[in-house]
Parts: sequence; structure tokens; C-alpha cells
Amino acid sequence: MGRNEKRERILEMTDGGRQVFAYYLGPDFKVKRKFRNPFYEDTKASCHVTLDPRSNKYILYDFGDPDCGGDCFWFVGMANGLDPKRDFGQIMDKIIRDLSLPLGTGNDVMPMAVTPPSRPKPKRAKAKTPGVPCDYTTQPWPKHELAYWGRYGISEEILDKYNVASLSIYSSVGEHGPYSYYSHVKSPMFGYLRDGFVKIYRPYENVRFQFGGEKPVEYSFGMEQLPSHGDIVFITGGEKDVLTLAAHGFNAICFNSETKPLSESTIAMLKLRFRHIIVMYDADQTGIEWMKRAEEEHEDVLTLQLPLPGTKSSKDISDFFAEGRTVEDFHRLVMDLLESVYADSMMLIKTCELDAKHPPIRSQAVITAQDVPIGTYDNLLCVTGGEGTGKSNFVSSLLSGTLLERTPDYQVDTLGFDVAPNVERKAVLLFDTEQSGYQLFKNSDMTMRRAGLQDWPDFYHSFYLTPLSRSKRLQVIRDAMDRFHHLHGGIHLVVIDGVADLVKSANDEKESVAIIEELYRLAAIYHTCIICVLHLVPNGYKLRGHIGSELQRKAAAILSIEKDDNPTRSVVKTMKVRDGNPLAVPMFLFKWDTEKRMHVSDGQKTDEEWKQSKLDRLETVAKELLKGKSLNYTDFWSAVKEKMDVGDRTAKEYVSIMYKNGIVTTTNKMYHLKNTE
Repeated sequence: MGRNEKRERILEMTDGGRQVFAYYLGPDFKVKRKFRNPFYEDTKASCHVTLDPRSNKYILYDFGDPDCGGDCFWFVGMANGLDPKRDFGQIMDKIIRDLSLPLGTGNDVMPMAVTPPSRPKPKRAKAKTPGVPCDYTTQPWPKHELAYWGRYGISEEILDKYNVASLSIYSSVGEHGPYSYYSHVKSPMFGYLRDGFVKIYRPYENVRFQFGGEKPVEYSFGMEQLPSHGDIVFITGGEKDVLTLAAHGFNAICFNSETKPLSESTIAMLKLRFRHIIVMYDADQTGIEWMKRAEEEHEDVLTLQLPLPGTKSSKDISDFFAEGRTVEDFHRLVMDLLESVYADSMMLIKTCELDAKHPPIRSQAVITAQDVPIGTYDNLLCVTGGEGTGKSNFVSSLLSGTLLERTPDYQVDTLGFDVAPNVERKAVLLFDTEQSGYQLFKNSDMTMRRAGLQDWPDFYHSFYLTPLSRSKRLQVIRDAMDRFHHLHGGIHLVVIDGVADLVKSANDEKESVAIIEELYRLAAIYHTCIICVLHLVPNGYKLRGHIGSELQRKAAAILSIEKDDNPTRSVVKTMKVRDGNPLAVPMFLFKWDTEKRMHVSDGQKTDEEWKQSKLDRLETVAKELLKGKSLNYTDFWSAVKEKMDVGDRTAKEYVSIMYKNGIVTTTNKMYHLKNTE
């Protein structure tokens, strides 16, 4: 009896394969009744067996994994670790023996009729259970395999980064003993390698995926390659989609199946690191259903359905790019999604955005010094000082430097500080919580004049937030940063002039901590510098209020704008720099120039004045740390380090300067103020 004839006889004698499914699935089996797929850790009854009218065969369909289904021969092969193509004869022989069909096996021996006592459910395929012994051999990437990945934009570099290897052979043990898979041109074989286990991917086989080794309880792919912080992370349906997104510059992860519910702990962890979590499964019925479920179960999750027909060859992000679409096409989809998220906020903020062509009526009214980093990406810069010291005008001078797209041929007066030009034309955002629209327009116009510009660059956006309640201001800032980050390909600088006006009270500890932590998180997410202008008078070396204390702790640098001994001038003092010595930064002077209608640089404090100011600040710190007590050397320099937020070496240098200049002295190796001897 030939192979095809035997196959048809089996189907004829088992009612199109229905009796085969009934035998292996047990007494609870019924046609069209849903049950959990036995071949993977299915958490929901998502598959069933039904008659295919075209072939007149019973087929297992799985809505959770459309590729994990087939006829009775496929089912028996999966249940016994057999390849439906290569081992088809063995599969038919097993069906004949187990169901006692009056047909010959491979040796044409008529088996004895044996009726199974209970017909238990089949065991899961050995290669898909934890602890499956396996062995595999990797090989250099063949050109045809790199071409396979290349059509999705995936390079060898991306494959190596995500520990994907080309396998020449994979061996494991099934119910009938050892077996091996071999790679060849028409059937390549890849391995997603991890410590202690491997996930096999054979894209052109019926059984495309298979686990070997110790499978982890919570399988994920791409998690190790995620950055510590970012804007968006995608949760996709499979490893290939993760690789495709990574190849196009996006962060992505996947789990073992789209039908695996997302845990609260996973979402909470991702939320701490990313502004947006977007679930983007396949554009077929299963993917759409599980995206909807994810959105319903997790309020912090967004979903993105790709504009694809959902067919087997056109349903995921890999197909999206393989069909010729570009990164810009995908960016537009993401932007459309995000626009819908903050549509209300954008309507609100639109009423506050200044229009250079239609200025409001009057009634309605990053950064270094002497090579020391002051304002850096991923950090906060605090500018503080009293009323009338020129804080806003000083910040305006810094803004003018960020509006230039290259280093100009002319000199731009940025009041002593060096400002990096905005070469990539990223967004520059100014939020003011105190001034009227008219006054902010005048200040922005002065910023343009200082930069030597006639028109406002399209990447510069200036907002006055005085019409908004304090509870709304942070939301508007957050959503505006997100929108303009995507619109301009990043953010070069953000200024919040009047950060204390984001909270009800600068002395509310809980609210102050929350607001500064959120701003610090936003600086990291959008890879930008946020200048926080604090309208509070510094008190010694400590800023007043809880919001000042929190800013002092979080900010990478603090600049204090104070009136000079000559009241017509203001002086910029560097109170703190995280990367460097704050006392190594000169004290820059600036004053108002009536003719130019702006503040201009007026040199620096003299060496003697600079040295005396340095000693005065160290004396203030010493008095705060040693008032009424003594400390040993280690405790003293450690306290100076914490107080001034500097490194070990700098703190020890400060202690030495205090000692040499008679600010502190020692008795029995204990440091104390000299006047307490």
C-alpha cells in the first residue's frame, strides 16, 4: 500500500481524523469545544477541532497561535516529537497501532486489536518542556540566511547583539528516542540562545518553534538589550518583530506568546523606565483581541494596530517593513497614536503658545564654563536668586545660544558661558509660569536679537502658563515635551522659568519631591537638559524650602544669580557642579545695557575677589557642619562631600583649603572650627 493511499485510508476509517483527535484528547473531547493547546503553556482555552469543508478533514485551530495547528497527522507528530514531513510514515504507523486500525504498518504487519483503557490526553512534545536535553552546533552566517533577515532590515550586528545564531544541526530526544534537525538552503534553522536553553526557529517548517534545555518560567526576549530609560518600548508578538524594531531604532521586547497575559509587575517595571508602553501584536483576529485585552487590563498601556490585512504573509511589523514601508511611515503611525493620547492637552496648550505673527495684546498679557560642564543632557540645571537679580535675562542669554544651528561668525553674548549650537535642530522649549504673554513675547524677541536672528526658528516654542491652574501645568509640560520630541527628533533644551509655581507650596515636602523627581525622569527619557529657574533666595549653601532642597539634591549644577557689591551689576556664582569643581568656575559679571536693551557681560571677579568668595563659601559650609561639634578626618571630608555634592578628591581638597586658611583646626586629630579652641 502506497503512502498516499494509506493516508487516505486512515482518514476514511477515522471520519476525516476526528476519531484520532478523540483518542488522544480523551473523553472530554467534542468537535468545536474549546480547550487549551497541549503544545505550549496555554493559559486560555483558545483552540478547537472542526471540520474543514474544503479538504473534508478535521483540523485543530488555535486562535492564540494560528501557526500552531493542523490535521490529525500534524497533531500526532507534535505529540510525539516527530516531524510531519520527514517522519510521516512513523506518524501513520503510530495512529494505526494506537487506534487498532485494520491496516498494515511500515512492515505490513497486522497489529493485534488493542483498545486503550482510558485514552488519556497526550503528553506535551518533549522538545517544548523544561529540562529537555538538547545539543546544537552553530555556524558562520551563510549568505542566504543573512538575506532572509536582511529583507526585514535586520543586520548581522543586530543578530549578534540579541544572541541569535545560525544552527547547522539541532539534536534532542523525543518519545521515540533521539532525533535531529538539519539546516539547509530551503529550510534554515536559527537559535535564540540563552544561558541553559535555546529556542529554535525554523521559518519554513510546520513546527516553527521549539524549546531545548531549561526553559525559564517567564520567557522574554529583548529585555536585556533595553536601555535604562527611554521614550517608547514596544511589546510585540515574537522575536523577529523585536529584531526588526531594533534594526529600525526602536526598543522592543516579546514574551512566549501574544496570548500570554501581561503581568502587573512587568508593566510597573517598564513604566518606571519608559514614558509609553505600546502593545503591537499581529494585525490578525487573535492579535487584535489580545491587544484589546491588554489595554483593558492595564491603564498605562497603549495599543497600535498596523494597517495590514492580517493575512499570514502580511500581519506584523516585520511584514510592514519587508513590504517597502519606511521608518518615517512607522513614525507617522506612532505620532497619530500619541496625538490621540494627548489631544486634550494639545488643545489646551495651543491657547498658550505664542505666535510670532500674531503677538498677544499688552493688557493680556547645553552649557559649559571654562570647560566645566554646567548644563548636560539627562540632567537638571538649577538657576536661582532673588527678585530683580536678572535670572530670567540670564536664562534668556543661554536660550539664545541654543537657537543657532552652527557656531556663528559673529560673537553672541551668552554672559560668560559657552552654549552648544542646536546642530540637529531639536526642539527648544520655554515654559514661563509668572509672566504675561506680552512680557514673554518681549523677552523671546530679545532672545532672538541676542542670537542675531530675524525670525523665530520653527523648533523654538515659548509658552506662558499663567492662565493654567498649578495642577494642569506639569501635565501640559509633560505632554508638550513628548509631542515636540517626536515632531523635531529630540529636545535640545527645556527652560521652566518659575519651577516653584508647579506646586501648591514650595514647603510641601511630598509635592516638592514628586515634582522634581518627575522633571528628572523627563530629562532622562527625552535625553535633554531642563533648566529649572527657582525664584527663591539662597541661604548660605542651602536653598530654601523643600523644593529647593530637592533641587539641590537632584540638579547636576546650581547657578546663583546675586547682586554684586556694585548694585548695577549681577554676579553668577556656581554653587554646585556634579562633574567638576564648582570653585574652579569664575564668577561672571553682567549688567544692563540701555543702548542694546539687554544685559551684557561685564567681565569676571578679580582673582582676589574670586579667592575670597571661595573661602567665604567654604567657611559657610564648615560652620554648618562643625557648629558645636568635632569630626575626625574621614567623617569631616565625607560630610563636605555630601554637603557640596562633590567627589572624594575634591572634598579632601576643600578640607585642606579650610585648614590652610585657618577656617578649621585640629585637636587630637579631630576637626573643629578654629574659634572654638
